[in-house]
Amino acid sequence: MLKKISLAIIIIIVSFIIYSLVEPYWIQTEEIKIVSNQIPAQFDGKKIIFISDVHLGSWPFFDQKRTEDLVNQINALHPDIILLGGDYVSDEVPYVNSSFTELSKLNAPLGVYGVLGNNDPRNESLEAIKNTNITYIGNKGLWIEDHGARIRIGGVGDMLTDTQDQYSSIGDANESNFVMIVSHNPDFFPLLDRSKVDLMLSGHTHGGQITFFGLWAPIIHSQYGNKYRTGVIKENNTTLVVSNGIGTIMLPMRFFAHPQIIILDLRKN
Repeated sequence: MLKKISLAIIIIIVSFIIYSLVEPYWIQTEEIKIVSNQIPAQFDGKKIIFISDVHLGSWPFFDQKRTEDLVNQINALHPDIILLGGDYVSDEVPYVNSSFTELSKLNAPLGVYGVLGNNDPRNESLEAIKNTNITYIGNKGLWIEDHGARIRIGGVGDMLTDTQDQYSSIGDANESNFVMIVSHNPDFFPLLDRSKVDLMLSGHTHGGQITFFGLWAPIIHSQYGNKYRTGVIKENNTTLVVSNGIGTIMLPMRFFAHPQIIILDLRKN
């Protein structure tokens, strides 16, 4: 009897390990409807793709071929805007150029915009991004215009490696404008000016990467624990969307924290 129980436990453990090695390849698309009366009618129905934490590196991590496939998958969704949340590599300078070479193939008629994460070699990444169609929005913002209407998109520097100047990102926007901020780290959310920012997009947590069946993660890189681990969080009329990201760190494993492509569907209330 004891042998049977031991064998069953071993089978379960091995099954969990095999599953956790396979899950990083199951990139899911997560559609989230963003409804606001501040969204102009011209932007009603616009599709925004948000990805974060690609962590391009050598096999068995997210390699260049998988990044190429990711780009093709995103382009096939025909987004109007693409937002990138940082951590394109894992502190590995040799992969910076190859990462941006692939990401520069992303297509969106209203533009591709991104910030850096804590694992992006700053100088090399900023230099590489200059040679792409990606607009860097770290501590910057700009108006996205379409048929006479506009929304504001900005970003802030990473909380671990940079400064955060949300007011340069917000610019001259006021309470009647629809404003989005990209922050690699969701821990910036409590510091956000909720009176002017409607939506913040983040990654960094990987959804916990290894979780207890998606309910709780024992290790998470946030001072708020599991509070901003993943999903949609609404506080004081402002929405935070935290992506599980694409790649992995430390171990090429995920357990009930699928990699995600976030699709934001803008809807005027």
